[in-house]
Amino acid sequence: MKGWSAVGLAVRVALVAVGLLSGLMPVRPAWAGQGAGPPAPPNTPAALGYSAHGADTCLLCHRGNAHLMTLFRTAHARPGDPRGPFGPGGLQCEACHGPGGAHVKAFGRKPAGIVVFGRHSPTPVARQNAMCLGCHQATVGHAWLAGAHAANGVSCADCHRIHDTVDPVRVQATEATVCGTCHQAVRAAFLAPYHHPVPEGTMTCSSCHDPHGTTSRAMLVKATTNETCTSCHTQFRGPFLWEHQPVTENCGNCHTPHGSVQPALLKERPPILCQACHDTVGHPSVPYGPPGLPTGLPNPYLLAGGCINCHSQVHGSNSPSGRALMR
Repeated sequence: MKGWSAVGLAVRVALVAVGLLSGLMPVRPAWAGQGAGPPAPPNTPAALGYSAHGADTCLLCHRGNAHLMTLFRTAHARPGDPRGPFGPGGLQCEACHGPGGAHVKAFGRKPAGIVVFGRHSPTPVARQNAMCLGCHQATVGHAWLAGAHAANGVSCADCHRIHDTVDPVRVQATEATVCGTCHQAVRAAFLAPYHHPVPEGTMTCSSCHDPHGTTSRAMLVKATTNETCTSCHTQFRGPFLWEHQPVTENCGNCHTPHGSVQPALLKERPPILCQACHDTVGHPSVPYGPPGLPTGLPNPYLLAGGCINCHSQVHGSNSPSGRALMR
């Protein structure tokens, strides 16, 4: 202390205090403070309607919202990431929510141009998504505009939780729950006794579908239904010497993908399923009952299990004698 003037001591204490606070407060962009004093030069953030002090201005009112404050524990708020909103020179909160100068001048009583995210937001979905795609276009891909989600006005914030430290739709155990909030019929199908292991967490919706859009039917991850199915069910991929036409055309001709009350996710049990295409005339087949045969008697082989008792290779056969898809 000896030899220090009172003024010098005060300056040093102030510098230490500023240094401590800087570790607690969000990193301000390089242009912070331009809103004070003379009018800002054209095309600077302050002149374009942004607040003068970035997130510091937002936190004057929003600090008490615990949900919003979790943002500072997410990847969006990393101060060292030059690509992120809170990186050096970033626009911080206004990078996503737009210029907040007018909102501040109105003392928060009206949005005043602020982009509000969510399903019931007054901000048009196109503008909400444009804010996200400004950074994430490469990740989402150009097929977004061709997908059903974009066509039905789904916003990014309908599925993603931006401020949460853990985004449920990006976690395998909870992804299907998020999708099921809209796709309720599919969610109910997974309650059937036979289903893909989505409720068990072994698979997710994105195992088969790309939520950001594809050029294929139902936004499948592959070009066709069969390519998507056989990426896991490789034993049915083929090509086979003897092929079953409905199988090569579409797995969905016989199977329902999300859930069924029939084994193997079949739409119906054999022989009823088979007889949707194969006529009973000239062949001893009957749908579990006597009507339909000249004798009026059910065939015992069909009653025991259906057509697949003999035609077991329904997906295709490579046997020289497998023309009828039999063993």
